[in-house]
Amino acid sequence: METEILTQGGSLALAGDFSMWSLFVRADWIVKSVIVILLLASFMSWAIIVDKWLRFGRLKSKTNKFEEAFWSGKSLDSLYEKLGHRADHPMAMMFASAMREWRRSTEKGPVSARTAPGVIARIGQVMRVTEARELDKAERFLGFLATVGSTAPFIGLFGTVWGIMNSFQAIATNNNTTLAVVAPGIAEALFATALGLLAAIPAVIAYNNYIASRDRLATRLEGFSEEFSAILSRQIDEDLG
Repeated sequence: METEILTQGGSLALAGDFSMWSLFVRADWIVKSVIVILLLASFMSWAIIVDKWLRFGRLKSKTNKFEEAFWSGKSLDSLYEKLGHRADHPMAMMFASAMREWRRSTEKGPVSARTAPGVIARIGQVMRVTEARELDKAERFLGFLATVGSTAPFIGLFGTVWGIMNSFQAIATNNNTTLAVVAPGIAEALFATALGLLAAIPAVIAYNNYIASRDRLATRLEGFSEEFSAILSRQIDEDLG
């Protein structure tokens, strides 16, 4: 038979009720703090997971479309004019920054044999700087997922240990080892553990997946940078030849 018990907050809860809300209400303030922290961490993790899923999906789609346009045979100048200042993904921004540097270097005349190495070096540098900046944006907040994935189980474990300590105190106070005395504290303890795992597992899976997506994007950008530098170098050689 269920009986009502007075919680530390002064509210009434059913002693035999093991719903999540009842476990939260019966817990003391330390276990409640652990539960709130884990719920907030889980909520923020899922917000980042959804945001990065959408972001990396858009980046992949836009990168594919840009590569199709880049290798379609159209002139680089026409592609740059069409792109203008509307570059909104890393590869297009690398291309735009390289073309701006190219135009600055050639606006006073064609590249000479003496200035050619410096032009190629500057173009490569601006592409590397743009790549680093865009990759940093792509991986922003991934560190939070890593932190949640590594710390949430330990935070939940702390709540578990504290709940078990409360169970032992209840046994000592009541001089009673029946399940009715022990079960509430153990249930609270296991609830904290479950929340810790619930926050950590999706965060770890998402972090590993998005880091892999980031690395694939970095590989594509590095390949594009090398290919574009080779194209410009070949163009300079043809102009000088």
